[in-house]
Amino acid sequence: MLLDLVIVGAGPVGATLALALRDGEMEIVALDARPRGGSARGDRSLALSHGTRLVFERLGIWGEVASGTDAVTPIAAIDISQRGGFGHVRLDAAEHDLPALGYVVSYRALQSALDSALARSGIRVEHDVDVTRVDATPAFAEVRGKRHGEDVEWTTRLAAVADGGGDVVRLRRRRHDYRQVALVAKVWTRQAHRGVAFERFTPEGPIALLPEGDHYGLVWTATPERAQDLIELPEGAFLAALATSFGPRIRGFARVEGRRSFTLALDLADHVVAERVVLVGNAAQALHPVAGQGFNLGIRDAFELAQELLATPRVQIGARARLAGYARRRRADRWSGISFTHGLLGIFGADSPLLHWPRGLALTLLDALPPVKRAFTRAMLYGLH
Repeated sequence: MLLDLVIVGAGPVGATLALALRDGEMEIVALDARPRGGSARGDRSLALSHGTRLVFERLGIWGEVASGTDAVTPIAAIDISQRGGFGHVRLDAAEHDLPALGYVVSYRALQSALDSALARSGIRVEHDVDVTRVDATPAFAEVRGKRHGEDVEWTTRLAAVADGGGDVVRLRRRRHDYRQVALVAKVWTRQAHRGVAFERFTPEGPIALLPEGDHYGLVWTATPERAQDLIELPEGAFLAALATSFGPRIRGFARVEGRRSFTLALDLADHVVAERVVLVGNAAQALHPVAGQGFNLGIRDAFELAQELLATPRVQIGARARLAGYARRRRADRWSGISFTHGLLGIFGADSPLLHWPRGLALTLLDALPPVKRAFTRAMLYGLH
């Protein structure tokens, strides 16, 4: 049987693509490595932009996500500063007549809502599938994998890879190792966070505090050696080190739990489309978490691809010209997200006293020039289209 679309991965990006197509008349299969009824192993937090919330509202899942206990924490303002220099920017949702600039969301709650919506939609989801290879001809793509040790395969007009690093397809990739890790943890303060997120640029790299329930989610960029030392510190010494790095922007760190780290790198495909294949989300580009661009960029990939497919005659799904058109329309948003994230690290993550003054000036001008500030905020909320 020739399918119209096989989606590799039914995580948030793949599920978004499938749900955005549910009112079409396409034969779709989503392949998921998780067992049927299985949940994500452990929980983590996602930083969602206001634009991503609008996508989830259109898919009809936002209400279910937001109804969970402590599943969604609105970000009312973002405080941006640098250690060792002047300059400060505060972005406020009220200045843009929005309920929030973004949201810190439980991955597990979001995935559960997406899984429920997929089940209600009738979209076919195949579980326990480990996809090993995607090959293509000018006429169709073949998706191959393993399920319980048995070979399985699907033939389709188009394969959309929305999971992993895109290594199941033959597309050239580039990787930039930042030689840093992200130390993540939950941190409690003596005063309520009031929905304010903090981004603090230090000589070691950026430190972010994201409001989450009754605490903050910490993302502290450091060298692997420094991060390991911080993980092994007694609680009091760790909180003192955090207070020193964060400076006067926030005080009263009281408790920390769940310290762990993961490697940071920029990993991207040179091209997001090939013969009968398209990459979306982390399969197309995996970004540094600074400024929270990567996940939101992936959701926009999926939603825009769905709009392209809904406007495509069935016999032309996966055709080279259609895929090229999609890639062309996504190019500005994709490369702006990549460049914005990588550029922030180059400008604000470099350990050079010579950059303190120009960095401070950049922050000051951003805060002082309303049109520039609005454009900057809009790009963070909705991406660049």
